[in-house]
Amino acid sequence: MRSRRIAPVLAASAVAALVPALTPATASAAENPLQQYLNQRPAWHRCSSKTPASYQCATIKVPLDYSRPGGKKIDLAISRIKTTTPAERRGVLLLNPGGPGGQGLDMPLSLVTELPKSVTKKYDLIGFDPRGVGHSSPLSCGLTAEEENWQRPYKAATFAKDVKWARTVAEKCDAKQGDKLRHITTRNTARDMDAIRAVLGEKKVSYLGYSYGTYLGAVYTQMFPQRTDRFVLDSAIDPARIWRGMIQVWAQGSEPAFTRWSKWTAQRNTTYKLGNTPDKVRRTFWDLVARADRKPIELHGTLMSGDDIRAGRAMFFSVREAAQTIVELKKAADGRAPAFTPDTGTPKRPAPPAFGRAVPSDNASASFWTVLCADTRAWPRDPEQYRRDAVRDKATYPLYGDFASNIKPCAFWKKNGSEPATKIDNKVGVLTLQNEWDPQTPLSSGLGLHRVLKGSKMVTVAGGVGHGIYGSKSCADKTATAYLTTGKLPAKDVTCQAPAPERERSSAGKLPLPTPPGIPGMPGRS
Repeated sequence: MRSRRIAPVLAASAVAALVPALTPATASAAENPLQQYLNQRPAWHRCSSKTPASYQCATIKVPLDYSRPGGKKIDLAISRIKTTTPAERRGVLLLNPGGPGGQGLDMPLSLVTELPKSVTKKYDLIGFDPRGVGHSSPLSCGLTAEEENWQRPYKAATFAKDVKWARTVAEKCDAKQGDKLRHITTRNTARDMDAIRAVLGEKKVSYLGYSYGTYLGAVYTQMFPQRTDRFVLDSAIDPARIWRGMIQVWAQGSEPAFTRWSKWTAQRNTTYKLGNTPDKVRRTFWDLVARADRKPIELHGTLMSGDDIRAGRAMFFSVREAAQTIVELKKAADGRAPAFTPDTGTPKRPAPPAFGRAVPSDNASASFWTVLCADTRAWPRDPEQYRRDAVRDKATYPLYGDFASNIKPCAFWKKNGSEPATKIDNKVGVLTLQNEWDPQTPLSSGLGLHRVLKGSKMVTVAGGVGHGIYGSKSCADKTATAYLTTGKLPAKDVTCQAPAPERERSSAGKLPLPTPPGIPGMPGRS
């Protein structure tokens, strides 16, 4: 997703009794209240007249509340591209692009040409929109464009306005969706994944999840360890940080990236002329921020304040792209920028599946906040806590600290999630992939997931830049492909070196991954 200014995640006893029944079986509905969901036969159809016939879609039903399977039902939109070599087929590979709030229905179509043929021969690729997202009974809070913008740096003069914004978002979501909000959680999406597995007639499921999809996959391994087959978790969420801590880690991770960028750029002063020492490069940047705060800079038809420039902190992970951007901003500030011409060369994405209904315009934001606020009860409720943290973190992480720690709608969320957060602590064998310079899930986050998934092996791409790895022709692809095709994890953790050009510029834009709503400076898709 992109910013409007810069392109760029029941009663426990009831669940414990119900979830193990999510297996293909002949038990009667009286014996297993979930049997009505397991007996579904998806009515597969061509997703769109503009997409290949091999790309098929269907809708199944799942319970809104798994502790009340006879209660309200919601739609779950699923898709598939079947292997063209049935004799080599192992099973299904579920796909999730991240978010929360990312639509995954078109992932089979997007990845069938990016994944190695040795993988697509072995698996039916299965996409789905998570509950509340896209075509799966989508949420809407009726948010305006301004209410969707949550890039709000802390300032004493505007803090009361930010508090009002956070309360308004929470109240509008509650008024529009009510009790439904309690059940749009990662744990219930993991149950939905198991329902998909059962409906497809599979004893186990394999999985490829990016970003938020790593946390979703980890929760599945915790809840359904016996049904976990081959799981690749790419660009990982640290379960200990959900969810405020995962926003704050963007600030923590940006400072080393900014330092790396300033050193790299200083070494290339003859090219960029931003300063011949790291200190001079940093001074050039902060002077530019100050100028933009006094008078916004027009770049590519958009007025940019200093806060807007800081909000683009993700650009510094791609050192070459950041240097080029700052040069352009400096020229624009000096009145030397080229005239803006609209970009007409943006590649077209596949046509969306035809389900006969539109997705609400605020769906990505509504589902993003719903999962973040319902997954965990650790959000502070006192606005003054956010104020203190934002002041502290602006001093510690000048680039983005006040953005990350400022007030969020979860401070006023009225409906706690139906369950506490999931503790990840198991020995299920999975493979995790991590770039050293990932702007959304920094290396520390990947290490956090690796620690609690005690049976996991981790591939670290030293010097790797960007968010999302597998399918981007990274040096990690070889290990991931070998695992998906043979089931063998490496004997120990692996570190591979990114080629020199990939240490300077992100190649992750090749992948069809969303970024959380309102995150500037990140390649991705809406």
